[in-house]
Amino acid sequence: MVFLNSSVNMDILTKEKRSWNMSRIRGKDTKPELIVRSFLHRSGIRFRIHAANLIGRPDIVLPKYKTVIFVHGCFWHCHKGCKYAYIPKSRKKFWSAKFKDNIARFDQVRKKLKKDSWRVVVIWECQVLNNSVKLKNMLKIIKRDNEQYKGRVKKGHTTL
Repeated sequence: MVFLNSSVNMDILTKEKRSWNMSRIRGKDTKPELIVRSFLHRSGIRFRIHAANLIGRPDIVLPKYKTVIFVHGCFWHCHKGCKYAYIPKSRKKFWSAKFKDNIARFDQVRKKLKKDSWRVVVIWECQVLNNSVKLKNMLKIIKRDNEQYKGRVKKGHTTL
């Protein structure tokens, strides 16, 4: 049986406990983001974080490479094929709309950054937490592309 009535609460937590849980979810300085930043720093790459002067406030900015890195949470950005990307069972309409808006907003951010000659790299939370090889590949791509494409912008964005 499917309930579409918002008055039916399928959550096992109280409203107050759910609110407390959600208030603890951070938008920046997340564990995956800190892992990526630490890796870049150990690799000798210097960067800025959460640059307010760029649209979308990228998680990591590599000015030398004219590259921005977004460390996306699999749940919030609907990572296709990932076990962490799912629609909660309660309030499906709300969550579907929220995820759709998140994806559309990021697409606009990505397009604007590309228009401004920035290379956009997306790293997924599950890739950071489960595989350090992906970070090494990211670094190779950034360095290779910088040498190979100096002054040119590639179409699209890089996803690891």
